[in-house]
Amino acid sequence: MNTPTRTSTQHSESSTAEVRYGLVGSGYFGLTLGRGFLLRPGATITRVYDPEFAESAVSEFGAVASASLEELCNSDDVDAVIVASPNWAHREAVVAAAKAGKPIFCEKPMALSYADCSEMVDAAQDAGVLLMSGHVMNFMNGVRQVKQLIADGTLGKVLYIRAVRNGWEEPQPSISWKKRRDLSGGHLYHHIHELDVVQFIMGAPETVTMVGGNVAHQGEEFGDEDDMLLATLEFGNGSFATLEYGSAFRWPEHHVLVQGSLGAAMIDLTNTGVTVRHQGGEDKYLLHRNEEEDAGRTAFYASSEMDGGIQYGTPSATPPLWLQGVAEEETAYFHGLLTGAEPDPEFAALTDGSAARRSIATADALTLSLAQDRKVRVSEITGN
Repeated sequence: MNTPTRTSTQHSESSTAEVRYGLVGSGYFGLTLGRGFLLRPGATITRVYDPEFAESAVSEFGAVASASLEELCNSDDVDAVIVASPNWAHREAVVAAAKAGKPIFCEKPMALSYADCSEMVDAAQDAGVLLMSGHVMNFMNGVRQVKQLIADGTLGKVLYIRAVRNGWEEPQPSISWKKRRDLSGGHLYHHIHELDVVQFIMGAPETVTMVGGNVAHQGEEFGDEDDMLLATLEFGNGSFATLEYGSAFRWPEHHVLVQGSLGAAMIDLTNTGVTVRHQGGEDKYLLHRNEEEDAGRTAFYASSEMDGGIQYGTPSATPPLWLQGVAEEETAYFHGLLTGAEPDPEFAALTDGSAARRSIATADALTLSLAQDRKVRVSEITGN
């Protein structure tokens, strides 16, 4: 198996300057991000705001619980803010941190509407502070390798991408906020990673179409999100993409297949690994940082057919190694930027607002297509 030629972001810090972080949201992934930041030289977590789960972060990180979001953002012992609250609460936290003049790392999806996303990006830009969106899939070594092979022409022109992320949901003891469209945005927003990666590779589409609905999960024991979404993106240059999301699939799949004029790449997140076919033959790469992380992900998926929206989320649960790994990569990059490291052009869209705006604009256009049963131009959402 070939090893990725990209350099790990874990070594991007250029100094050991102290950065004191405030953590907004200390549930399952908030704690995971916090642990990732604490691996960085000079990083501490001084404050946490979470009305429900603050005690876990206070105990583990030695942080002080803030009584309000405003208190955390305006505290003199907070240099930067990590936003890992539920999806619907991101806008308020990011805008508050920007007004306080603090750099911000915001977990995906940035927002649940293009208007909210633009308000957040504009607030950070007006305040002159860094805002990074947590589109963590871009930090997977295998994804970076495929993007590099596309950039150097090995796969030729990208003609088509098929992204699939689906599984099955059984009734749960309680309905998670992730299963409520008004709080999570449903599969399309909560699982926006694949849509983001497609657009990192192909740019923003011109027109989109989406069909689907809630076909198998009606009733009080389920939320109200659509459990089958089938989307088509048209890029106006003879290239296309399709995405499949949902929890109505008894045969679970999770992959991104890139079809080029000279080759193809399968980024497999279930039978974990990356296979590249090109005119010189076939190469295989790790998806994550090492074989142990790839094998752990494969075993994790093999043990359950459950939809990912409810597969994670218990704050007391220990994240798998591969999830810890990608969190460590993105936190290393953000911390590096705060401590003087040079930005990587590969990740520019994550810190200039363009990736966040682009992903939410396309998601909004797809949502409009489903609601109005028609093809939608993304410019209807963005106004340009």
